[in-house]
Amino acid sequence: MTLWNNDIEIKFFKEALKNFASPEQLFYNLQSGYYAYVPKGSDTEGQTLQSRNSLIGQFTEKWCKTLFEPVAERLGLFAVNGVICEELGLTNKSNADLAFCTANNIIQQPDNIKLIFEIKMSVVSNYKFTMPDKIEFIGDYKQHKGNPSLLRSDSMLKAIGKSINIRVSGLASTKVPIVILGNSPITESYIKKVDFLKTSGVIQGFWSLNPMPAEGDFVKITPKRGFQTIEMPDTIFELSKQLVESDMNYFSSMVSKQNLGELISTANKESTNIAKAEKFLNLIRNL
Repeated sequence: MTLWNNDIEIKFFKEALKNFASPEQLFYNLQSGYYAYVPKGSDTEGQTLQSRNSLIGQFTEKWCKTLFEPVAERLGLFAVNGVICEELGLTNKSNADLAFCTANNIIQQPDNIKLIFEIKMSVVSNYKFTMPDKIEFIGDYKQHKGNPSLLRSDSMLKAIGKSINIRVSGLASTKVPIVILGNSPITESYIKKVDFLKTSGVIQGFWSLNPMPAEGDFVKITPKRGFQTIEMPDTIFELSKQLVESDMNYFSSMVSKQNLGELISTANKESTNIAKAEKFLNLIRNL
């Protein structure tokens, strides 16, 4: 199991060029050459590069499945791309990029889905392409004008929005953990946000699968581990195992302190802690 690195990004470009993509679909064609991103200090020359997004999206979804398959197998599960489950708000147009399931099918029942991954990965570093097939690393994400992966606000907002959509889809969604996978750090402005999303139970974590996206300082982990950089492959298994095997329940409500106290008092009459928790969850869901 190898985590994300510059060699994998070079592999993406070489495979794309060999199989189906033109240089103009993958690189900015600047006066000084072809670049994955516009270097700082250079001009975009009026170019925007959108064609690469779907290509790197397909590549990273397959790459994540390959990385996570052994983890799923150790847990007695299957790693499946493109999972559809209407009860969880996962449709054909908005499916789960990757999920751990008890059955190796795209269309799943809610109880079969044990862990959902939303993938927000992209090319992180900058590269120069020289005909016919030379691709060389020229700098990390701090040296180009792009905002890759989880450094993009729109990627973060889309991931959060999709997770909320799953959470509000119905009762079946309250037991399924959701993790966002990236290959970059997050910005400092999102540190408190990702920690709140984790502690509130909406999202169980943002994980960067790229242990060394840049030289120098970058956000590696947040105080409450809402975001963390995976530095060892074994950590993926440890974190996934904890999420799959924990009997977690998401609940959310806004009630007065008076009503909340009444619910707690009623639930407290049960004989065991588990019975008290189940009673409280039933009460708060039936408000």
